Amino acid sequence: MAHQPGRHFLQIPGPTNTPLPVLAAIAKPTIDHRGPEFQALGREVLAGIRTIFQTEDPVIIYPASGTGAWEAALVNTLSPGDRVLMVETGWFATLWSRMAKRLGLEVELLPGDWRSGVKADAVEARLGQDRGGAVKAVAVVHNETSTGVTSDIASVRRALDRAGHPALLMVDTISSLGSIDYHHEEWGVDVTVGGSQKGLMLPPGLSFNAISQKALAASRDAGFPRSFWAWDEMLAANANGFFPYTPATNMLQGLKVAIDMLHDEGLDNVFARHDRAAEATRRAVRHWGFEIQCADPREYSSALTAVRLPEGHSADRLRAEILRRSNLSLGNGLGPLADRVFRIGHLGDFHDLMVTGTLSGVEMGLAACGVPHRPGGVEAAMSYLNGNLATARAAE
Repeated sequence: MAHQPGRHFLQIPGPTNTPLPVLAAIAKPTIDHRGPEFQALGREVLAGIRTIFQTEDPVIIYPASGTGAWEAALVNTLSPGDRVLMVETGWFATLWSRMAKRLGLEVELLPGDWRSGVKADAVEARLGQDRGGAVKAVAVVHNETSTGVTSDIASVRRALDRAGHPALLMVDTISSLGSIDYHHEEWGVDVTVGGSQKGLMLPPGLSFNAISQKALAASRDAGFPRSFWAWDEMLAANANGFFPYTPATNMLQGLKVAIDMLHDEGLDNVFARHDRAAEATRRAVRHWGFEIQCADPREYSSALTAVRLPEGHSADRLRAEILRRSNLSLGNGLGPLADRVFRIGHLGDFHDLMVTGTLSGVEMGLAACGVPHRPGGVEAAMSYLNGNLATARAAE
């Protein structure tokens, strides 16, 4: 079919749906990036983005994908040959470690099972053996988009502190920023990496480094050459609301509106909305009789749910049928999870009806593909959402 009527359901774990006010802001005429109107915009977004990272530390904004912000975090703080401790929680943690190797860093990857988050005790034990301080940074993913697992970053910080280790702590929040509660400063993170296309409700094209004073000090002695990614030039220009090179002007116009929308709703309400959608989705999945990829309920992601299909059933065939039948896009399995899992995104700009509509499309697809399941998963989700709403109203 050349045209499918109705709204396309973009329920991958990012990019997410971009709300109309954000699109309208991006579509405004481009302004002079050296003029006073832009200066006011620059100052506003540079201050506003700090509130989303929940920090007073500087946040640098790049016209790049999250991959660029990964690289910026590494090259601004480290030198060739430095040792970095990373944790294999899934596909994106693996990709970040591959990048580090290609840059010339010595990567030590703590193995994982792609069903669990970062084990703080394993990090502590490894750092406790590093009496000479060879490990210069610990890099972890907060919300692993390939598995639907969220790691406890505060516990990782405590692990470094108990080990008495001076390594920098770097955290990827690309799929959690604006969706799952995160505290860059309170949790003692040195570099937090973020992206625009998920909880911030923007198209791809902006990425972020939130940087501690410790990371900033490390950047002065870092040995990697850098120009485009350099923090010092960025910070110097940002002090006056400008950028050292042509920024993504229209995306910054959209970012201002996205930040305002998050604050209008209230960050606590944003996180509660994501929590509610995630639990409704999991109840549907369990009712259908499927296993959730995340093995520990304490680590369930509020941004997405990765669903394991029974042996002998193709997740990719199911996704294709759902797209054909319902105009609904779901996330594919990555790496060793290819064709084994499908991922339901519930992050960004959405509400309860979009969640139940998505689950309805999935349930119809399961029936069409002959995947054994127990019907009624959508009703299980609706029952939870109705009860959750009633409890919230009673508390008002």
